[in-house]
Amino acid sequence: MPRRVSVNLTLAIIAVVVFLLQAVISCSPENQSAQNNSDTSATSVSDLFTEEHVWTAPDTNSIPNDDEGKLISYGRTLVIHTSKYFGPTGYLLNTINGMNCQNCHLEAGTRPYGNNLGAVSTTYPRFSPRAGALVTIAGKVNECFTRSMNGAPIDTNSKEMHAIVAYLKWLGKDVKKGEVPAGSGGIKAPPFIYRAADPEKGKLVFDQFCSRCHGADGQGQFAKDVLKDPTKQQGGTATTDDHYYYPPLWGSHSFNGVATLYRLSKFAGFVQNNMPYPMTYKTAILSDEQAWDVAAYVNSRERLILDHSKDYAAAISKKPFDFPFGPYADNFSEAQHKFGPYTEMPSAKTKH
Repeated sequence: MPRRVSVNLTLAIIAVVVFLLQAVISCSPENQSAQNNSDTSATSVSDLFTEEHVWTAPDTNSIPNDDEGKLISYGRTLVIHTSKYFGPTGYLLNTINGMNCQNCHLEAGTRPYGNNLGAVSTTYPRFSPRAGALVTIAGKVNECFTRSMNGAPIDTNSKEMHAIVAYLKWLGKDVKKGEVPAGSGGIKAPPFIYRAADPEKGKLVFDQFCSRCHGADGQGQFAKDVLKDPTKQQGGTATTDDHYYYPPLWGSHSFNGVATLYRLSKFAGFVQNNMPYPMTYKTAILSDEQAWDVAAYVNSRERLILDHSKDYAAAISKKPFDFPFGPYADNFSEAQHKFGPYTEMPSAKTKH
């Protein structure tokens, strides 16, 4: 008898919750007008539990078989095998640190929540508070070459730049101008934690989940070495012409201190939604605290830092909450801007 009462009570609670959800939704201004045509309250409740619809990249089989298609395909190749053309032993130039564009923009910039490139062509050109100027697609590409790959910008009139831009436009061909579909448009940060991110705790996370690919010293692994040993390979598209199979996470050959991933929320979101490989946003295993802490550990290690004195120079108040270099428009310390906590920081309540 007590068991039956407990079951009945549970069912009653569930029924009340569903009823209240239906009532709240049906009483909203939008749904009040919609009810003139049909009763959608049941559908609305079920929508709360529907899987998020994220951006999906076009099928590469849809790349046209013409000169424009060849340019798009070449651009895709450059994103995947950047170091083959511009790395330390590059075919064209030796201007970058050996990383590939897809080390940060996973799967040639197509993975949902993998810092993909699906919305680039529909949101650029746009004004950048960091640059204090209008930034074009080519300008954004060159920011990656200089900041993330510690290199020099490439000629905006070169075949290679035209190819990369053509590929980015093809990726976003089904996205409306100004639209940023779910899963695209940058990196989704984890919820804030109520303390500063801790590099020491982050080292434990790194040792457990990251060192097997990126090395205990964080210097990554060369493609030529990993390709000799199938037990070290975790998928991917690296060839012997690529410099790294697994990229370094700090040091002179990793991303620069003025790269986007040096912002704690960006690195934390990137690893939580994509690492350890082959995890995705659907199969994430790192907790919020683990993501913030491992980001703090990696970003506390040594790396090259380009001059950032002109970043946000015309609009200090536009600096993101976790931009790691002062001065700031508030009274929070540089250390707190770098590692948090961010819960009481006004700038953290604005999307960046």
